[in-house]
Amino acid sequence: MSPTRLWLQLFERQSGRGLGRREQLCASLRQAMLGGELAHEERLPASRVLAADLGLSRVTVEAAYVQLEAEGYLRRQTGRGSFVAIEAQPRPMARRNLAPQAAGQTLSQRGQAIAATGGCEDPRSPRAFAAGSPDLRAFPLETWRRLINQRLRREPALLGYGDPQGHEDLCAAIAGYLRQSRGLRCSAEQVLVLTSSQQGLQLAASMLLDAGDTVWMEEPGYRGASTAFAAAGARLQPVRLDTQGLNPEDATLPAPRLIYLTPSHQYPCGMALSLERRLALLALARRQQAWIVEDDYDSEFHYEGRPMPALQGLEEADDPSRVIYLGTFSKVLFPSLRLAYMVLPAALVAPLAAARSIQDGHSAQLAQAVTADFIGQGHFAAHLRLMRSLYRQRREVLLEALGPLQAWLRPQPSAGGLQLAALLPEGSEAELSRAAALQGLVTPSLSRLYLSAPRQDGWLLGYAALTPTELRNAVQQLARLSIPAQ
Repeated sequence: MSPTRLWLQLFERQSGRGLGRREQLCASLRQAMLGGELAHEERLPASRVLAADLGLSRVTVEAAYVQLEAEGYLRRQTGRGSFVAIEAQPRPMARRNLAPQAAGQTLSQRGQAIAATGGCEDPRSPRAFAAGSPDLRAFPLETWRRLINQRLRREPALLGYGDPQGHEDLCAAIAGYLRQSRGLRCSAEQVLVLTSSQQGLQLAASMLLDAGDTVWMEEPGYRGASTAFAAAGARLQPVRLDTQGLNPEDATLPAPRLIYLTPSHQYPCGMALSLERRLALLALARRQQAWIVEDDYDSEFHYEGRPMPALQGLEEADDPSRVIYLGTFSKVLFPSLRLAYMVLPAALVAPLAAARSIQDGHSAQLAQAVTADFIGQGHFAAHLRLMRSLYRQRREVLLEALGPLQAWLRPQPSAGGLQLAALLPEGSEAELSRAAALQGLVTPSLSRLYLSAPRQDGWLLGYAALTPTELRNAVQQLARLSIPAQ
């Protein structure tokens, strides 16, 4: 909205109330300040400028400013201007009910299904124990700033539009990194750069699934994936986990059109999918002509032994690929970079790139080019080495601090990641979560990640973004909670 249109809108709210022009302006500014539309210390337009915007005389605007200053709403400084002097209490944002029945006839059937999923939660960091958040305080900002400046000097065209599939330098850097570190069989031409891994899930859902198609989901599993597939009209089939991950050998399971997996570090339980299960799932996908979405969301952070190569790299070279590999830079660099990627079977590259171009065109060119330089010049590998060491130490600090609480809070084995699952006594999660929230703690729910009963009570405790001192202090707060009687 233009500044002129904003002031006209504020002013016109008071029309028809029988007020003079000065009183009308005073009332509109008071309402805007009390309602938070004009924030504390915000500078108002000069009286000459506001008079021109509203079609008033400067004398009228000046008189309104003088009155509001006398009432304590404005603070005026000669040579600097007029500033809002009050700090209104923020009004809580109304939570809109997005259930289909509330939408009535305003949404399509697909729209009602999307609204019914409730969407995905936005993780906040670095509050204890927000899950999935990297430590932004350790990011090499000076290096990043230097790379931005270098790219802009060399390539000002990066400020323009770009290829929907991705900047060629970044596609090449991603393919090279994945071949070396994760054992993928891929070329730069198979890489599709995205805004987020959630966008990748939505692309896969919209392009590969019809309403009623069956999608196998790990149980418990990533809610963002189930949301994307449910919104496409798919039938979600939860498949329970054991110590080897998802077990595909249950003869009662319906044939899948798509299988969603987090095989390197299962979300949220933390186990790795065994080699035997990986090969069985690949064989099943070939037989059923099903797709596998391999979400490798945090494989860079593995702390015990060597991580198992990606599922995609186990496919037979002479077989048509059935695996769609999904990765993100949100965890390894920073979330607001808004860069993720898919490695696609050759047959899917053109149609998914076309669909992506319809969604939002392309990812930011400059961010892609700078990320390519960050990888190509060795900064990415150095940053990963540092963060692995840092996060490993923090995981050990958290496990040690949780030791005295294991009578009621039991951390689960996990070889890596940014968070760990911890089990709670049956029926205690809701009450303990409310008590933790009163202490200022975020305790992401484990039970909400199940699609079917029974659900295991527990928390997903993020540790990567917190210093050792912050972790110990947060666990001390947990220790003060009153445990529900069993």
